Amino acid sequence: MDRLNDTENNLTGASPRPSAYVPSLQLTKGQPTPIAANGGLSYMSLDQDGDAGTAAATRDAFEQIAKGEGQAIIQMLENAPPGPIKTKWGLGFRSSSECLEYIRASKIEAPDGGVVLPLRYTIYEAPSYSIVPSNALWHDPAREADAKALRKEEHDIVRRCLYFPQVLRDARRIGEYYPALSPSSSACMDKLGVALAHCESKCRNFYDAAEVERVFYPEIEKLLLEFFPGATDALVYNHDVFDKDYKGDRTENQEKKIPGVNANYAYLVHNDLNDNSGRVRCRELLTKNLRNFGREQRYTAEQADAKMSRRFMSINLAKPMETVRQNPFVLCAWPSFADQPYITNYRIYDDRVGETTRFTYRPTHEWYWFPQQKPTEVSMLKCYDSVTDGSVSRWSFHAACVDPTAPGDAPCRKNVVVRSYIFF
Repeated sequence: MDRLNDTENNLTGASPRPSAYVPSLQLTKGQPTPIAANGGLSYMSLDQDGDAGTAAATRDAFEQIAKGEGQAIIQMLENAPPGPIKTKWGLGFRSSSECLEYIRASKIEAPDGGVVLPLRYTIYEAPSYSIVPSNALWHDPAREADAKALRKEEHDIVRRCLYFPQVLRDARRIGEYYPALSPSSSACMDKLGVALAHCESKCRNFYDAAEVERVFYPEIEKLLLEFFPGATDALVYNHDVFDKDYKGDRTENQEKKIPGVNANYAYLVHNDLNDNSGRVRCRELLTKNLRNFGREQRYTAEQADAKMSRRFMSINLAKPMETVRQNPFVLCAWPSFADQPYITNYRIYDDRVGETTRFTYRPTHEWYWFPQQKPTEVSMLKCYDSVTDGSVSRWSFHAACVDPTAPGDAPCRKNVVVRSYIFF
């Protein structure tokens, strides 16, 4: 019997149910099946002796490398003639500068407050795997060869991407594109999966993780409860700091709840959660308090299931520490990709398999940015919504980019990104 049939039997009761929490795949009405392993079912369904499916996911990662399909994509790109590469989605470019030259030569125009620039998309329509830095594999001398192969694969993920031209609209002017829709409203989040909030934080040092947790987390929880009418509870559970120019200690320490300081910005178009991981991550926080930097959660499985039987959402919020001059954070609106299959990326821990998503290019993707985003402006993006009937956005996707209109000496973006769940 193959693995998918095995999994289906587990889920229907023909075999003992795995010990890990296994969410049902809850696709949005009209949404195509994702490009994923196991027919889209969570790796948690392949739990063996409490490993939450990590052994199966790790095996699949190495099997995929061995097949060489990803390497064939790289060779195709490297062997293509100089200049733009014709793809089924449109013209793609190996470098951002080459794409920018094309944008300027083609005289692609942006609306007032907007900009046209290159965004990096994957062109590999297959699930991908990433072994997270905390995984024990990296520290096992007996698996040095495996670690070397995985490091190469991490590097190759970027080599299977191209830059495509995209028009970005000013998110503050959403009402011009959607009359009567304010960007600073829950209605905007429901429709587009993106929104803008206002926050005057009393946190003075965003590089101090303890202060961020003590001061900023409650501020954002209060903001969320005020922003979403009908919300009963909000939980901010972790954060990241981004600053390429930071000179201090960048070290991450999960045990001490220190996220470190990121030197790299996420330039690849992606989303942090999907149909499976939106539910899995929520239940982990409620029942296990797993990797939660915020308020301690101690729900029983039954209490968590009851809480998650009602609507809940995951929202990421990004607040600058100073006005953003370069490396802006950009967001894509749900209606422009609601009928597009996402591509699952599996993040393999020692005790769980997370799922994020990537997307291929469409010229009609509806992108927004906040030019010169100020420290009091908080950009909001939806990473997950439990409502699946198509009446609201399920998520947005996002990326960092380089603003070609900024001065050459413009400082990099310095901001804090918090992750949250909101319950109704």
